[in-house]
Amino acid sequence: MEKIRILLVDDDRQNSEFLRKFLEVEGYEVSYAENGGKGWETFSAIRPDLVLLDVNMPVMNGFELAQLIREQDRDVLIFFLTDRTEKADRLKGFDLKGNDYIPKPFYPEELIAKIKERFEHHKSAPSTRMAIGQTIFDRNLSTIEIDGVVQHLSARQSEILTILAQNIGRTVERDIILQSVWGNDSYANSLALNVQITYLRKMLEADTSISIVSLKKRGYRLEVI
Repeated sequence: MEKIRILLVDDDRQNSEFLRKFLEVEGYEVSYAENGGKGWETFSAIRPDLVLLDVNMPVMNGFELAQLIREQDRDVLIFFLTDRTEKADRLKGFDLKGNDYIPKPFYPEELIAKIKERFEHHKSAPSTRMAIGQTIFDRNLSTIEIDGVVQHLSARQSEILTILAQNIGRTVERDIILQSVWGNDSYANSLALNVQITYLRKMLEADTSISIVSLKKRGYRLEVI
């Protein structure tokens, strides 16, 4: 069985070496980088399955590195390991699509348990990516990719596109979308739906193989040529 590859990026070399040995005893293949710049170089070279990422580092901090990684790889797991425990920092970590945010100090056994749980879930979870025409839609990350260009959707745009993509070629009633996304079909929400559809069309216009068709007073249909 192929070993899980882990990239550990942290400027605390002594503690990192201890953690590295602990992870290797557990059967993981671990690479180490002492700052964000080296971390990016190493990530590009080895394509790990998991990145363990400190936040406060020279050259490039952990948040900056996470953003670069997410632009290149939507699936790799990212755990932030940091003493920055303020609410704003935690929210920023998750906004960058981090999979976990573990405050320092922590017990290595706690980290191992989280890694095992994540990879068990990762293996059993259904894929969140789907191809729609020439567009790759990732429901989990709320992104669309067309010709290598990635765009980020809002949560509601992602929910709307998910509903339409699950019903390609079939009309989805407005009321169904409104109830699923907003929870009710009020006039204000109906107007908001119109706006979100307009945004989605604009974001998808580079893919000429797909279109969102409006059916007056009924709903919308996603068509793929």
